[in-house]
Amino acid sequence: MLWSMPAIPQRLTRKEYDARVPKLREDLVQLQVQLKESPFKILLIIAGYEGAGRGEVINTLSGWLDPRGVETFAFQEPTDEERERPFMWRFWRSLPTCGRIGIYAGSWYTEALREETFSRITAGEISKELERIQHFEKLLADNGTLIVKVWLHLSKVAQRDRLHALESNPDTAWRVTPEHWYHFRNYDRIARAARRILRSTNQPSAPWTVIDAEHERTRNAAVAKLILTRFRAHCRKHKATTKNLRMAAKPLQPAGLKRLQALPLTQSLSALEYEQKREKWLGRLNQAVRAAHAAHRSVIFVFEGWDAAGKGGAIRRLTSAIDARHYRVIPVAKPTDEEKAHHYLWRFWRHVPRAGMVTIYDRSWYGRVLVERLEGFASTAEWRRAYGEINDFERQIASHGTIVVKFWLQISKDEQLRRFREREATPYKLHKINAEDWRNRRKWAGYEAAVGDMLALTDSSFAPWQLIAANDKRYARLSILKTASKQIEASLGTSIV
Repeated sequence: MLWSMPAIPQRLTRKEYDARVPKLREDLVQLQVQLKESPFKILLIIAGYEGAGRGEVINTLSGWLDPRGVETFAFQEPTDEERERPFMWRFWRSLPTCGRIGIYAGSWYTEALREETFSRITAGEISKELERIQHFEKLLADNGTLIVKVWLHLSKVAQRDRLHALESNPDTAWRVTPEHWYHFRNYDRIARAARRILRSTNQPSAPWTVIDAEHERTRNAAVAKLILTRFRAHCRKHKATTKNLRMAAKPLQPAGLKRLQALPLTQSLSALEYEQKREKWLGRLNQAVRAAHAAHRSVIFVFEGWDAAGKGGAIRRLTSAIDARHYRVIPVAKPTDEEKAHHYLWRFWRHVPRAGMVTIYDRSWYGRVLVERLEGFASTAEWRRAYGEINDFERQIASHGTIVVKFWLQISKDEQLRRFREREATPYKLHKINAEDWRNRRKWAGYEAAVGDMLALTDSSFAPWQLIAANDKRYARLSILKTASKQIEASLGTSIV
């Protein structure tokens, strides 16, 4: 049972502690040397009762470790900027890169413990929050991250004695605040809340370890030993895991492929028809986005499609209806070295817009189940797992109030060939075509199957896919303006006639 009180370890004397410290320090630094060459990171979450010595543990570890490979984070009440984004946004931003250690004095558990203890939100809401935390940790662990979670336990009597001892010493009295005594008076409530949270979030990929914190030297040595033990076991497990890079050409969900192939591509608009209707829908989109801004609802547009399907032109028309101060376009290319050192969703989480603002992704997180799947950049296990990870990501941002509008621009293989040749023959378009585009075209069948799976497995009520017939550019651009306007209006519960 997780919450059974930790066995009280044998108390280390000063002499015993001093004898152990050099070896602990050497082992921890060697851990860092090995970690630096490893394709994963370590997250160390230090939680526990007030007075249990979280700060002292972190200061001790910081003194033992090479500071160049460690980052320390502390989270308090969310700022206004953080409240305007999904709950997990600020934690995604703080993740260290692979090869480094992140130490969390306050973490995603800080707010959850405070809310649970003092009943700031309903039981259903705290359950959802804990589910988000479980998903977050599992997602990171599945990607190789080692998560070490420590709860520093103090009995109520030991907490009282610790606070009195600190307060009675002029040199340490400053460390005891009225908040510490407030927590002492609410010890039983905090203990009940902690038991529930630890039980709910204790999972094989991110287990909790409860360490008795009554004796400082014993506590510090126990935390260091835990990190070393978990790291060594993680390295053994990592070496035993071999990636399966076989590409799956057959669709997982034939229904998605059928939906894609059934889309009629013969629709077209004359230049006159387009001109007559464009201003109306630009105006309507402008009003819809302004209404979302007034309601403090952010909007995310996702543009995916075949090479040469017209994503760039469609985005230019879309943004002409939006106040330039309120949107950002994020062009997604091959990940940088920094991005490769993070989970693949990190670079998308960091651009999630504030309330009322708009972010437009020119290609997106769907690269994981498209190009990374087809080119072998992600293992079979990784891209298969990504459908659920992506759905969870979109669910989180949508539950915060963000309106997610996803477009797939569909063209025929013959139309793509025509546009490729046109680009090669037009000097100012030549930069848009390269050898990689032709290579991708030769894998049309495989990409088509992957797109079908994407449509089938990530189409949801909170983030539906909008398929756009894009053989005719004018028809596609007007369809995008119409669809975007109507989806935003529907999400806001408004309709402009």
